[in-house]
Amino acid sequence: MKERIFPDFHGNSGVAQALRNMIPQDRIPQTLLLAGPEGVGKATLARRFAAALLGDTGKIEQDDLSLEGNVERLAEREKLPSEKRADDPLVFSAHPDFLTFPPDGPLRQITIQQMRLLKERAQFSPLKGRRRVFLIDHIDRANEQAANSLLKILEEPPAHLVVVMTAENFADLLPTIRSRSLIFHMTALRDEEMAEFAKTRGWGVTERRVLLAAGSPGLAVTLDLELWDTRRKRMVTLLEVASGQAHFSAWVKHSESISTSKTEKLEFYLKTLYMLLEDVLLLREGIAPKRNPDLREQLSRIAGGTTLEWVRKATEKVDELVEFARRNVQKGVALDAFAVELRKAAG
Repeated sequence: MKERIFPDFHGNSGVAQALRNMIPQDRIPQTLLLAGPEGVGKATLARRFAAALLGDTGKIEQDDLSLEGNVERLAEREKLPSEKRADDPLVFSAHPDFLTFPPDGPLRQITIQQMRLLKERAQFSPLKGRRRVFLIDHIDRANEQAANSLLKILEEPPAHLVVVMTAENFADLLPTIRSRSLIFHMTALRDEEMAEFAKTRGWGVTERRVLLAAGSPGLAVTLDLELWDTRRKRMVTLLEVASGQAHFSAWVKHSESISTSKTEKLEFYLKTLYMLLEDVLLLREGIAPKRNPDLREQLSRIAGGTTLEWVRKATEKVDELVEFARRNVQKGVALDAFAVELRKAAG
């Protein structure tokens, strides 16, 4: 097995090598943006890069948001009133010179309070070495106030500060933030890269979690298959109703269950819808489904009973719901509206 550019980091070798090359040359941009799909390793690469700059990898890795303790902390903060969260902005910092600012609260947003805290902490000199590294994970979830506050730091950052940001939808960022950032575009792992990653975890390449992850190692690691199957069953029913192949009553029980759940988020279901619609589109083109081969028969009926325009409209509607999800729209109502509107479009 070839030596890794950064320890235990898979895929996107071009981006990893470019970051690694900056270190011996001592030419580190003060603002970096890692953009790409969920789970391809953006935050992981940011931590590996910071560890190469600062040392003490063990402490920096304690900021990994997928660690059980961090997952629990994020979940507990969702239960707090907004005033309490505002008084105690969320930051992870096991290493004194490496700080992680993740999305906070039920809507998982980067807040103005977090960016004010970032501005305050940015003025502190490094305890060791010459640099401090701040990771803003999912900067595309920053509201307008938070983004404008961050911009003030990026315009005149202290000489010791390196800000690394991650984003799934970097086009959502303020143009002024993008223009001040060196942007690296990361992609899903190729099949052979994903196979190598799966091997390190003791998985076969045909395991469901590997297939469903579709090139995203982070998704493969965190995927709860039982919960995934529950969500997927509900969203398949939604698409069957929306395409006119099932009566609306088939969806009602699922809608009620989703609406009453305090832990299920609309965004979880929207990600599932994107995956299912991708396979529907592939089937329309005569290509085997990428993530859900076990649902080929059901998805084929949806693909055969709808038009390409319907698939396009369905995808656009999911895009709209992603925006609504950030405004705390009611889950059941939003998905009901999706079914009604698309059912009309299907005729």
